[in-house]
Amino acid sequence: MATQTKAEREAFSERLKAALARGRKRISTPTALAEAFNLRWHGRSVTPQAAQKWLTGTAMPAPEKIEVLAQMTGVPVTWLRYGLPERRDTGGPPASEARATRYEKVDNGTVTADELRLLSHLRLMPAARRELVRQLVQELALESEMWTK
Repeated sequence: MATQTKAEREAFSERLKAALARGRKRISTPTALAEAFNLRWHGRSVTPQAAQKWLTGTAMPAPEKIEVLAQMTGVPVTWLRYGLPERRDTGGPPASEARATRYEKVDNGTVTADELRLLSHLRLMPAARRELVRQLVQELALESEMWTK
């Protein structure tokens, strides 16, 4: 396998941590990652030390292991490995034909009235609810990053 750059390893590590954080069973330690991985992997066991290297960006797993990690976390292989979105067939019209909504992305960076209203509502919420909203937005943004229509 080709040697990855430090930036590639670190970017993979960030994507892996994001994928692990969004799962039903949150995996946050190298030991938990190794155990969960080994339940799905039929090759030589992965050690917590190897999982630690994946999580810290000092090493990347082989492509076949990345496939298992992607299946394990429910994310596209191309996104986990390269940061590229994968096409998801939603059965609906292509994104280019989808009807625009008032929440559609504004390309020029202008803040819309809806966004200002949303921000004012967010500021009125207690800290715990703001954190829930932040987590939800982070999850939805990650989902958009992983999949294209």
